[in-house]
Amino acid sequence: MELFNYFRSSASYRVRIGLALKGLDYLYRPVHLAKGEQLAESYAGVSATRLVPLLRAGEHSIHQSLAILEYLEEACPEPPLLPVDLAERARVRALALDIACEIHPLNNLRVLGYLKNQLGADDDTLDRWYRHWVETGLAAVERQLVLQPGRFCHGDTPGLADCVLVPQIFNAHRFKCRLDHVPQVMRVYEACMALPAFEDTKPEKCPDAQA
Repeated sequence: MELFNYFRSSASYRVRIGLALKGLDYLYRPVHLAKGEQLAESYAGVSATRLVPLLRAGEHSIHQSLAILEYLEEACPEPPLLPVDLAERARVRALALDIACEIHPLNNLRVLGYLKNQLGADDDTLDRWYRHWVETGLAAVERQLVLQPGRFCHGDTPGLADCVLVPQIFNAHRFKCRLDHVPQVMRVYEACMALPAFEDTKPEKCPDAQA
């Protein structure tokens, strides 16, 4: 397998965690978003969306981080990222989507670039925009974790929702978001970061970050 990835992409970090939790090897293919490498014609031949992450597995190319994680879950079911019970599986997916759909799209590089370059937002406005959506979005996740607490997002083993939560907290730290209002979220984050699958795949440990 090959993973086309940018070290600071939280969506890419999700997939790196999932691959590590399942103990799967892959070739790391860096695509530097800040340098515009995703827009090069060479990458267009790999990804029709010109986004990362993209997983190439044999003849198949799969984009969108949650689709990749679901593919890995079905192709390599052990250890599982989703519980067996249908309602519990739905809860885990919903937690993941609370972050991947409600927080992340408002704060990705393309959106921030449009706010700055087309709409004229200054750096202070961008920071306030970013922090607002992260802090309010994580508060919604916090309420879910309070209702059904566990060591991780769901129960005592890390899974799909944790793969999505940890990269969002990484970004929250990077942009100095307030996190004291989400103690359950941070408790889960610390439990995750004690595991090699989360710690060893951090952005700063990626080959393109070190380069």
